[in-house]
Amino acid sequence: MSNAVAALKRGPIVASVLIAAFVALLSQTLLNVALPSIMADLKVSANTVQWLSTGYLLVNGVLIPISAYLISRFSTRSLFVVATSLFTAGTIVSALAPNFETLLTGRIIQAAGAGILMPLMSIIFLTIFPIEQRGKAMGMMGIAMIFAPAVGPTLSGWVVEHYDWRVLFYIVLPLSLFGLIYGAISMKNVTQTAKSKLDIFAVILSTLGFGGLLYGFSDAGTDGWNNATVYTSLIVGVVALIGFVWYQLVVKKPILEMRVFKFGMYSLTTVINVIITMAMFSGMILLPIYLQNIMGFTPLKSGLLLLPGAILMGIMSPITGMIFDKVGARWLAVTGLIITVYSSYEFSQLTDHTTYGYLITMYTLRMFGMSMLMMPIQTAGMNQLPQRLNAHGSAMSQTLRNVAGALGTAFLVTLMTNKAASETKHMVATQGIDPNDKAAMAHVIQEATITGINHSFVVATWFAVAALVLAFFIRKVKPHEEPATVVNASSEGQAKAQLAATQSK
Repeated sequence: MSNAVAALKRGPIVASVLIAAFVALLSQTLLNVALPSIMADLKVSANTVQWLSTGYLLVNGVLIPISAYLISRFSTRSLFVVATSLFTAGTIVSALAPNFETLLTGRIIQAAGAGILMPLMSIIFLTIFPIEQRGKAMGMMGIAMIFAPAVGPTLSGWVVEHYDWRVLFYIVLPLSLFGLIYGAISMKNVTQTAKSKLDIFAVILSTLGFGGLLYGFSDAGTDGWNNATVYTSLIVGVVALIGFVWYQLVVKKPILEMRVFKFGMYSLTTVINVIITMAMFSGMILLPIYLQNIMGFTPLKSGLLLLPGAILMGIMSPITGMIFDKVGARWLAVTGLIITVYSSYEFSQLTDHTTYGYLITMYTLRMFGMSMLMMPIQTAGMNQLPQRLNAHGSAMSQTLRNVAGALGTAFLVTLMTNKAASETKHMVATQGIDPNDKAAMAHVIQEATITGINHSFVVATWFAVAALVLAFFIRKVKPHEEPATVVNASSEGQAKAQLAATQSK
């Protein structure tokens, strides 16, 4: 870490990034509970309204690989201001949207800002904190990354029950404006910049690759795996992604450095984080379906059930970060995954008379386990990378987590619907139920849906078991530190020369 960076006051920089990231991540899940209200108000179908979530994810997935280039090309402060301004502008467009097309445009502008902001946050934290304090730092980052998306459904449920869905954007707007103004004043330049051209061909390949995969997996949740659009998107995505990986390995200056996977601990922790993300989405997606469709809870009551777990995760993130600094990631990960395996298994035993108290206890326990996992595991991997690869390592892990989130959602929801459909047929055939008997069929569909949800949680449990086995191989690697580059007025030329030499390797 350079002398100039070490001399910076970290507090205002950290506060700026956390406020902006919290608001961006809050918006990611804020609309989930409000989608039925938006469908009714703007007169669109379920398949159409899903684009408010899918489109957000797609733009994030496309922009994140380019973030490493943007971070190396532009100053920290200017990039932060542009990203936060984009997000704020998108929020205003969404709040005032008279129709669905305008609302979707606003969401895409929001996502463009968030897609730059999230990798930038990782790089800022890795740059301004020394290795021995990174666990605590990444724990603070975890508050925004975990707490905000978890609080979204609760806030959304309350607003939708009492007010118009546009109020959600009016709540986000002042927070976003405050983050922009405070950040414009407090943010400092902490990363080095170098003049370089954006590789347009690489951007096209990554857009088709990550965009095709994310769209295919997201759309499979509603249209099914045998839909022509779904498998065409997946084929285009896979082919483009193979081409992108090959091109990044042979080109002199890649926009996403594949050589980060030469570092064994980074590769291992990235795989574990991908598996955990898929397992975590099972709870976030399947539980609201169970609570509202089976148990008949209101959106607010469903959201409130998720709140204690969200609060606990927010409290635990900095604590687990401090523990990580002392003991490393392995035993934190093993403990967290044992809890996750147990609680995921318990969710595979749901019935139509499972109590609210039991559900809230199990979900909170599951979130407690998750709080020990994502940030410590990611930090353990990032610590092995040399400083010059931090932006690429962060962009790679963020991109793969986005893909895992979309894949996990689509895969688990599809498993649930397919199992529920086959169970419905089985029950009708074996129990001699008349398909015209509405009361009997309603009961059959309810029981079949519970079976489908339980089946998906069984698969999620096995995801967690696989991650648990891999967690035993995490070890504390020697941090890969490079010679410090002093960035100040008298040595600016030397700093640029060293940076150019580093990038040419």
